[in-house]
Amino acid sequence: MKVKLINKSAFPLPAYETPGASGMDVRTNIEESYELAPGARHVFPTGLFMELPQGIECQVRPRSGMALKKGITVINTPGTIDADYRGEVGVILINHSKEVVSIEPGERIAQLVFCPIIQVTWLETTELNASKRGEGGFGSTGLI
Repeated sequence: MKVKLINKSAFPLPAYETPGASGMDVRTNIEESYELAPGARHVFPTGLFMELPQGIECQVRPRSGMALKKGITVINTPGTIDADYRGEVGVILINHSKEVVSIEPGERIAQLVFCPIIQVTWLETTELNASKRGEGGFGSTGLI
């Protein structure tokens, strides 16, 4: 599938880092380091603008290495870029560590995963079919 993309950054296009990767790493489009304080969150620009085909979304997901090594994650994970959005892609990061973390120009901060979308139509009713689980919620199926 081909997706139209405008890159207004000075950095490489998002890319799959290995042949089996599901997500393309996306980079910051900042001119100097940004110090992200513990507990702070910030929207980082990417310089990317895309036109997705109808029926496709782009999910913005954390990079596991940043989460493990720096305590940084995407706060609204997964973020969603809708097919009709034409603005700049931004990535909202939060620092869950106890230290200030430096985010560098061109640093790979998140990954983009493309997924099909199914839109539904509601069928209002007064009754739902029974199931084995029923109304059991969080933890109701056990811990192991």
